[in-house]
Amino acid sequence: MYKRQESHCPLCHATQVGEFSTDRRRSYLRCSRCALVFVPPGYYLDRASERREYDLHRNGVNDPGYRRFLSRLADPLLERLSPGAQGLDFGCGPGPALARMLEEAGCSVALYDSFYRPDPDVLQAAYDFICATEVVEHLHRPGDVLTRLWSLLCPGGWLGIMTKLVLDAEAFSRWHYKNDPTHVCFFSEATWRWWADEHGAELERYGADVILLQKT
Repeated sequence: MYKRQESHCPLCHATQVGEFSTDRRRSYLRCSRCALVFVPPGYYLDRASERREYDLHRNGVNDPGYRRFLSRLADPLLERLSPGAQGLDFGCGPGPALARMLEEAGCSVALYDSFYRPDPDVLQAAYDFICATEVVEHLHRPGDVLTRLWSLLCPGGWLGIMTKLVLDAEAFSRWHYKNDPTHVCFFSEATWRWWADEHGAELERYGADVILLQKT
């Protein structure tokens, strides 16, 4: 088991963390400040192993099922965007289906992925919206990354997140989502509300796994 002083929260950097759950693969800690559940760094895959896991994914740009899945974020986001909005699909993967869907709706979308499209220039621009679908659970430094993305948003802009949310320890112990070795951070609605309060953001939740944050 990891002792409390041996780890800190990768979202808010607090040291007040405690054991949350354990399975045969990993231990999971929970931050008492922001409620993020996370695995200690000793369980992280090396970059080559992580890339091999992602290469197994088969999410085609034109796959109808994948598009329906992404529409859970795309539809409420598009309702809030002006025609011609400029955005960033962060963590777009090798097949940027969400970007294609948003472009078909009249948006302009830049692409970034640390494995497949590592273009640092797109992280220097300003955007009306930024999307991260099934991304934040993979981040080793979610606090730093989310703060960077927030800084790229124009006033009134939207950060759209899709990730499964933690309910409680009992449900977590049976949760298939934690079994993916690349999933290292697990957010709850309470975590996102903490983050929104810290950044002065307006938060809207849609369904089981979509969070929209507006920069005021």
